[in-house]
Amino acid sequence: MGNLVTDSAEVQTANSIADVTAHEYLAFTLGNEEYGIDILKVQEIRGYETVTRIANAPEFMKGVINLRGIIVPIVDMRIKFALGDVIYDQFTVVIILNISGRIVGMVVDSVSDVTTLKNDQIRPAPEMGTTFSTDFLIGLGTFDERMLILVDIDRLMLSPEMGLVENS
Repeated sequence: MGNLVTDSAEVQTANSIADVTAHEYLAFTLGNEEYGIDILKVQEIRGYETVTRIANAPEFMKGVINLRGIIVPIVDMRIKFALGDVIYDQFTVVIILNISGRIVGMVVDSVSDVTTLKNDQIRPAPEMGTTFSTDFLIGLGTFDERMLILVDIDRLMLSPEMGLVENS
């Protein structure tokens, strides 16, 4: 057993290591805003392709694709967040995510890069009356002249309103 002083020093060291811990985020655009999600949730990035519509699905649920034998639901984030007219072009991509063992596709306008942010570069998201609930935000990542809206993609995709998982 260490003494209290040693234990306290170890805790401070662990906390200071956590403060400088860096996380990588995949940056993507929706409309005029740039968002980021944890790169570890990304399985692959694909060009947008035609999806098979599912009857009575919400408008933001574009449909499904067959990805190497796995049926993957495809969510259009621009429709989900009510960001205006959706235009599919050569930059439109589908980010294939692995969320708690569930494979889901997310349509975004474009993907820009992978960005490393330290904890001190992430600010809490302000409470705003927007269509995007701050419940699904990690915070705002700031670096250089850029600001990334960091999305808690697990919470968003597993939320009851998305309807992607059974609620028990």
